[in-house]
Amino acid sequence: MLAERLLPSAISHFDPADLIGSLATGVVVLDADLCVVYANIAAQDLLAASLNQSRGRPFVNLLAQSGDLPVVLRRALLGGESLAERELTIQPLGAGGEQRVIDLTVMPLDTEETRGYLLLEISDATQRRRIARDNDLLARLDGSRQMVRQLAHEIKNPLGGLRGAAQLLERELAAPELREYTAVIIREADRLTALVDSMLGPARVPHKSTVNIHELCEHVFRLMQSEAPSGVRVERDYDPSLPDAELDQHQIIQAILNIGRNALQAVGTRGQIVLRTRVLGNVSIGPVRHRLVASIAMHDDGPGVPPEIRDSLFYPLVTGRSNGTGLGLALSQELVTRHGGLIEYVSRPGATVFTILLPLAGKQVDHVVAG
Repeated sequence: MLAERLLPSAISHFDPADLIGSLATGVVVLDADLCVVYANIAAQDLLAASLNQSRGRPFVNLLAQSGDLPVVLRRALLGGESLAERELTIQPLGAGGEQRVIDLTVMPLDTEETRGYLLLEISDATQRRRIARDNDLLARLDGSRQMVRQLAHEIKNPLGGLRGAAQLLERELAAPELREYTAVIIREADRLTALVDSMLGPARVPHKSTVNIHELCEHVFRLMQSEAPSGVRVERDYDPSLPDAELDQHQIIQAILNIGRNALQAVGTRGQIVLRTRVLGNVSIGPVRHRLVASIAMHDDGPGVPPEIRDSLFYPLVTGRSNGTGLGLALSQELVTRHGGLIEYVSRPGATVFTILLPLAGKQVDHVVAG
C-alpha cells in the first residue's frame, strides 16, 4: 500500500493507513498525471469528496476554483522540488459553493516505487484568515466610529445655527411664497440632522432580555414580504434547535432589517432571498472563541457586492448604490458588536450572504484565541 511507504519504519507496527487517516491535516497523493491516488479523511472533508469519488480524477477537477494551485503542482512535479504556499483560495465542487483558504505543502516522492508522485499536505486556513479579518475589522470599526462621531458633531452644530437662522428669517417674511423657501431650508436641515443622528447611532447600551430569535426573524420576514416586489421570493429556513438568547430585541431587529432591505434592493424586481438561522459551535469572534453562537444569515441571488467597496463596506457613508446613504450596514455592525457579535459576508454574483453572529448567553467564552 502506497501510504505504508510514506512513514518511517520505526512506527511500522502501527497501521500506517490508520495513522494518516486520523491526521487533522489533509494528506493527498497524486500520480504523474496529477490525478488522485490517495486522500485521507481530513482531505476528503476539505475537498467535499470521498476517496471513491476522487480517486483517478485530476486533482484540479475536484475544484470549481483552484487559483494558483495548478501552477504550483506542475512546478513541483517538473522541478522535483518541495514547495509551500500559504492562503491559497479554492472552491471544492461538492462544498455547496463555499470557498476555502488552505496552506499547502507539495513534496515530490523519490523512492523507486513512488517516483513521479506528489505528496500534498493541506491545512484549512479559513478559520485563521477569518479570525485575522475579524480582528482587523473590529480595529478599523473602532477607529472609524471615533472619526464619524467627531465629524457628526462638527456637522450638527452649524446645522442647528442654519435652522435657527431660517426660522428667524421666516418670521420676517410677509409673502407666503417666500416662506416656502425658508421651509425648504428648515426641512433639509432637519433631514441632515436626522442623518447625522443615524451616523452617531443609538447612544444607549443594549437593554437585554431573554428573547426567541425566531420571533425577531419572523417580524423582519413579514416586513420584507410586505416590501418585496411581486417578482421577489422571500423565504425562511429556521433551525428549530436554536435556543433563546439574551438580546436587545429592538436593536437586533433593526440590524436584521437593515441587512434584509439591502438584500431587497440588491435583487431588484426579480430574485430570491432566504433568511436562515443556525446554531454554530466553537466559533471565534475577534480574539474570543465561543462555544455556541447563533447565526442569522440573509442569502440573496443579486449581483453581489462591488469589488471596489468590499474592504470598506461596513464604513459609514460607503455604498454601492447611487441613492444609498451608506449607513444601514454601519449601524447594523455597530448594534451587533454591542452584543459581542459581528456581521460577516461573502459575495459573488448570484450568491451573497450576510451573516450575523451572536454569542448565546451562558455559553459564551471558551478560550481566547491568539490574534
